[in-house]
Amino acid sequence: MNKKTKIALIVVILLLIAAMAFYPKIKTIVSPNKETIPPPSTSTDGKARRALNVNVQILKSQNLTDVIRTKGLLIPDEEVDLSFETSGKITEIQFKEGTMVKKGQLLAKVNDKPLQAELKKLEAQIPLAEDRVFRQKSLLAKDAVSQEAYESVNTELEKLKADIELTRSRINQTELRAPFDGVIGLRQVSEGAYASPTTIIARLTKVSPLKIEFSVNEAYVNNIKAGTPLTFTFDNDLSTYGATVYAVESNLDKLTLTLKARALYPNVGGHLKPGQSTNIEIRLHEIKNTLVIPSLSTIAELGRDIAYIYKDGKAHQVKITKGMRTASSIQVLNGLNAGDTLIVSGVMQLRDQLPVTIDSYLENN
Repeated sequence: MNKKTKIALIVVILLLIAAMAFYPKIKTIVSPNKETIPPPSTSTDGKARRALNVNVQILKSQNLTDVIRTKGLLIPDEEVDLSFETSGKITEIQFKEGTMVKKGQLLAKVNDKPLQAELKKLEAQIPLAEDRVFRQKSLLAKDAVSQEAYESVNTELEKLKADIELTRSRINQTELRAPFDGVIGLRQVSEGAYASPTTIIARLTKVSPLKIEFSVNEAYVNNIKAGTPLTFTFDNDLSTYGATVYAVESNLDKLTLTLKARALYPNVGGHLKPGQSTNIEIRLHEIKNTLVIPSLSTIAELGRDIAYIYKDGKAHQVKITKGMRTASSIQVLNGLNAGDTLIVSGVMQLRDQLPVTIDSYLENN
C-alpha cells in the first residue's frame, strides 16, 4: 500500500466517524409531498403531541337579541307617468320641473278652441229649447197639443244638455291636472308639440310618506305582520330611521321562498328619496343577562352539543344545553358558566385534553 492510498483511507474513515457523530442532529422527516418538516414534540409518555393555537373568549352575561337583517328599497307612496286623455297640440305648460305640485293643479293643456266654439254654439240653443218646452207645456195643460208633442220638445232639450255636458267633458280632457300632491319630475315635451294619450309629459311622485319594500326568509314569515316595527339605515348615513310594517304579501315567492312586505315611513320634508337601498333590522325577541357563545364554537357529536374550554394549557370538552339561537350566536342554558375561557376557533380539530396555546383573546359581541 503506497502513501497516497493510506492517506485516502484515513480521510474516508474520519468522514465516516464524523457522519455517525452528527447524524442525530441532521435527521429530518420528509412528508409525502417531499417537504421537510421538523419532528413532532414528544410527551413524557412517548406519544407525539403538538399544541394547537386557538382564539378564546372569556364568558360573561349579556343580552341576546334575535334580529332579522335584510335589505330593503325605498319606493314612492304613489307614482304615475302623466299624459293627456286626448290628442292635440300642446298650448300651455304650467309647471316647473322638480317642484311640489298640489292635487288638481293645472300642469299643461292642449288646444281646445274647436271644443270651446262647439260649447258656445250648444249653450246658445238652450234658451230657445227651454222656451219651446214652456210653450208646449202650457198648451198641453189646455189640451191644445198632444202629450207626444210635448215629450218631443222636452227630449230635444235634454239631448241638447247632454251634448253640452259631453263637450265640457272633452274640454276637461285637454287639461292635464295633478292627481295627487307630489314632486313633478323632468318634462319630456315642449309647447307646440303634438301630444297623444301615449305621450309622457312628466312623472309625478308622492314622496311623503315613503314605502320600504323588503323580503324575509320563510323561517320568519310568522314574525312579520301589520304593525311590526323596524329600523333602517343607509351605508352613507349614520342616522337610524324607524318605520312600521303596514302590509304583507299573501303568499311566498315560489322561486326565492321569501315573503315580501312593505313598511311606511312618514318622510316629513321629503329628505329621503325613492330608489335608495336600505339596511333593515327587525328585533324579534330579547333575553337579558344570559350566557351567549358564537355559533361556530359548538359542534354536535353523537347526539350531544359540545364546546371546549381552556384550562391548564389544555382543551376540556363540556356538554352544553342550547337555548335561543340567532344567525351568529347561541344562548347556553347549562354546561358553561360566566368566567369560563371558551375556545372559539379550531373547534373541529379539538379533542378532550389536547394541549392548546392561546393565540388571542376575543371580545364578547
